[in-house]
Amino acid sequence: MSLNEQSLEPTYVGVVYPWEADHMGHINIARYAEIFDAANWGFFARLGLGRPYFEASGFGMAALTQEATYHKELFPGDTVAVYSDLLELREKTIRYRHYLRLSQDGQLVATCEFIAAHLDRSVRRATAFPAEVAASLRGKVVMHPE
Repeated sequence: MSLNEQSLEPTYVGVVYPWEADHMGHINIARYAEIFDAANWGFFARLGLGRPYFEASGFGMAALTQEATYHKELFPGDTVAVYSDLLELREKTIRYRHYLRLSQDGQLVATCEFIAAHLDRSVRRATAFPAEVAASLRGKVVMHPE
């Protein structure tokens, strides 16, 4: 686990149900995408970019890229947790990574890295983070040797 993962509560916690299994007996990429999407909202809220911010400011977030890497299968009955790191802040975007782990032993199941744009919802275009938001986010960036 990264240092940030160890110090934070999960951004998503869940269980794999039997009806989520495909013909191979494990969950498919659609379910991984759902898990990572749910983790996005937990992570954004932790960053101060949740619904209250969106409603008060007229801003939002929009995914630009998503790259998943799968390490281990998930089967019905597995319990999981997602931990998330903010990797980079730019004027209008953030880059972050989710780590999907088995709850029982912490094994890494999958990672998903995103780039998301800060969006002015009135014109549906990327816009700079307000100075105070950028300052707060800057303090939450985790340095990783890549």
